[in-house]
This record gives sequence, structure tokens and C-alpha cells, in this order.
Amino acid sequence: MTDIRRDGFLGGRLTLAQPAHGYRAGADAVMLAAACPAQSGQSVLELGCGAGVALICLGHRVAGLSLTGLELQESYAVLARDNAAASGLAANIVTGDLTRMPTDLRAQSFDHVIANPPYFLGGTVAPDSGRGTARHEDAPLSQWIETGLRRLRPGGWLTVIHRAERLGVILATLGGLAGEITILPISARKGRDAGRVIVLSRKGARAPLRLLYPFIMHEKPSHLTDAEDLTPAAHAVLRDGAPLNLRDPQFPMTM
Repeated sequence: MTDIRRDGFLGGRLTLAQPAHGYRAGADAVMLAAACPAQSGQSVLELGCGAGVALICLGHRVAGLSLTGLELQESYAVLARDNAAASGLAANIVTGDLTRMPTDLRAQSFDHVIANPPYFLGGTVAPDSGRGTARHEDAPLSQWIETGLRRLRPGGWLTVIHRAERLGVILATLGGLAGEITILPISARKGRDAGRVIVLSRKGARAPLRLLYPFIMHEKPSHLTDAEDLTPAAHAVLRDGAPLNLRDPQFPMTM
């Protein structure tokens, strides 16, 4: 892939190469990384890692992680490898299909699995085929969840970000397989319906579900100018690299 651009993340702390005209990760990838409760010395697998934005943001925030990414499209996997190396991180980026898990990954288990599955139903409709593959669901969302759970060690954590309207599918798939579920609705502005949810769950756990107060991304009631209007909490996550401590009983007061 030769037609690329370099995008800044975490307030310029990271500069990562992404396709100029294909799918590019943004705030959702950063939020996903912030919500993963990984600690130094643990292992993390990202399903569908794209150019590696979420995996690298997580590795930048938490030193000493063992990072692995699975990516269907080789051109994106190459970017993920290059981005990780340029960011000073060791990451094993595997090219492969989660519906036909590569043998070396099928033999491994991880402390954490993270995923930002494709948001749109139906076939590839984007003019750029790479973008279409990344954004449009081929493998069902339930299969992403099931695959993530299979790659987890007992007691491991699955962190997923997706559209709010798909929450029912996520919860139905997790049922009986994972618990200690925490749901963080994400709303663009105060008073708006949540457009995204982050769902954190623990394999084999049986603790009650928690539905958190919505995380608000923007201060103003509408987007009136080109100036950034992130809430302090969103600025802390997106620009300063702060974690989303979803397991903290006091969240979001701890933000």
C-alpha cells in the first residue's frame, strides 16, 4: 500500500500510517484501547486490528504487554507491523481470517481480547474495497464474540466497541459464557441517544451486569464550528491517553 497518510493520536504522542483513501481508525479505536484493563506482563489479542491503532494505543499506555493482532487484509497488516515498529513496540501481527483461525493463534490463549468489529450489515459497498471489507460485516458479530471468548484464558477479559443497536446481539452471545459485564454507552452530546457502546466482560464470571452512566464526547449541543469541543473526560482519553477504568466501582467519577 503506497497511498498512505500519517495521523496523530493521543495528542500527537503517536503518529501512525493509515490508508489515504481506505478505512482509517479514529476515536473508536482509541476508546477501545482505553477501556481494556490490561496490566503489564499480560497478553492481548486484537481481532481485526487494521493498521494497529487500538493495539498500539494500548501498548503505549501500558508498558510490558505481549501484543498480538489478527488482520484479514495483508496491506493493513503490513501497516500495523510498520506502525508498531515505528512506535517502539514489539507486536506479532498475523494475517488471517477469524473464521478460519490460523493454527498458531488457535494454539494460544490470552489474558485480554479486544475488538472493534465491522459496524455495517451487508456486503462491501464502499468504493475502496479495503474500506468496505473493514466496515461491512461478513462474519456475524456473534462469531467475533465467540471467537474472542475462545481465545481467552479462564477469567480473561473481552473488550468490544460497537454500535448501540447491536448490544442485544453482544449480550445474547455472551450469555452463559461470560459475566461481570460492564456496559458503557457513548453519546456524542448530552441528551443524545448513545451511538456506541463499550462492553467489557469476563470469561466464566457470574457477577451482575453493570450499566454505566453515558460517556459524553462533546461539550456543546451541536457542532457549530470546526473548533474541537471535547468534554474534559473525552479530552483526557483521546488526547492525554487516560484509561477508562470501567472496573472501578466509582467510574465515571474517577475520570
